[in-house]
Order: sequence, then structure tokens, then C-alpha cells
Amino acid sequence: MTEEGASSESERTVAFLLSLRARGVRDLPLLRAMEKVSREHFAPSRFADLARQDVSVPLACGQTMTAPHTVAALVGALEIKPGCRVLEIGSGSGYVAALLAAMGAQVVSLERYRTLALAAHERLAGGGFSKSVELHHADGFQPDRALGRFDRILVNGVTQALPEALLARLGQSGRLVAALRVEGITRRVVVTSGENGFDHALGPAIRLPPLAPGLARAL
Repeated sequence: MTEEGASSESERTVAFLLSLRARGVRDLPLLRAMEKVSREHFAPSRFADLARQDVSVPLACGQTMTAPHTVAALVGALEIKPGCRVLEIGSGSGYVAALLAAMGAQVVSLERYRTLALAAHERLAGGGFSKSVELHHADGFQPDRALGRFDRILVNGVTQALPEALLARLGQSGRLVAALRVEGITRRVVVTSGENGFDHALGPAIRLPPLAPGLARAL
């Protein structure tokens, strides 16, 4: 890359980060990860020009790459610490898994669409995240018990209720972040596990696509 190209690249990155700060994103480890992980690398090439804009981007299988400020609202609520073991439901493009890895997490990511799982795996490998992210074509609402328990669980989509099989994978003092449809409004929910069970805290309204259970075998 030429010096002029590197300067232009840096300017686009700064503008991208400033746009997120303007939307209220203040989590410094997350902002550093968003600076480090190229969203263009994970976006479909035909939408590369939208990658550093705060908008969702279409993916294959009728899915979308979530807008960055929404990603920040979800990931920030996880309160990631280096070494955290994280289960991600809905790999999508692989971008969020890469962010989590860049923040020091060890990630297991489950994607119901085989096409998306294969593409995300290639992008993660190409970005150097293979050692930190384990990606499976699997039903995220029925995670394999052999995966064990996790410090954090991220559900990248809207559900009507959180499956018991998913909550069972949350470790002691763990934290799950998802979106629930409540009285016609989609709101972020943070679930924490403790000695007396689970505590649910509803947060602000959030825009995310719905998640469906099961495997999409045709895709």
C-alpha cells in the first residue's frame, strides 16, 4: 500500500470510530478491537463500500451483517475480559467472533446456515483468528453438551424466549446477552447466573433480525 493509500485508510478508520463514539460507544477495549478488525474483510465484496458505515449489510441466506453500533450494544453488555470463554449463537459473517477474539476471548460460534458457516470460517482463518475461534454448523438453540459451560453467551438475533438448553450452557456468574420481543418491542436482555438461578434485566430497544432454531440443511 502506498503512503497515500495508508493515510486514506487511516482516515476512514478514524471516521468510522468517531461515528461510533457519536452513537455513545465508549467501551475502549471494544473500540480498539473495532479498529483492529477490518469489517471490510468480513463483508461481501460487493458491499465493501458500506463496511465502514454504521449500517447493516446483506449476507447470503437472507441474513444480515448487524450495524456496528448494534454490535457494540450487544458486545459491550457482555463485559468481556481476556480469557473469557464465549459461546456465540449466529456466526453470520464471522465479524463479531473476530471482535470477541480481538478482545481476548476464546470463542465457540454456532451457525445454522452451512453456507454462512463455511464462508465465516474462511474469513476468520484469513484474518488470523483460527486459534481463538472454533466455528460449527450447528443449531445454536440446542448446543452440544460436550461444549461445556461458558463465561459469556451472545445471541445475535431476536427470540421470543431463551431456550433452557442454551441457559444450561451458562456457567456460574456467567452473563448472556440477547434480544427479546416484549410487548411488541425488541429489547436487549442481559441474563446473569448466580447461586439462586438466573436474573433477567431488560435494556433499551434494539434492532436485530429474528433467529430461528434448527439447521438450515439446504443452505
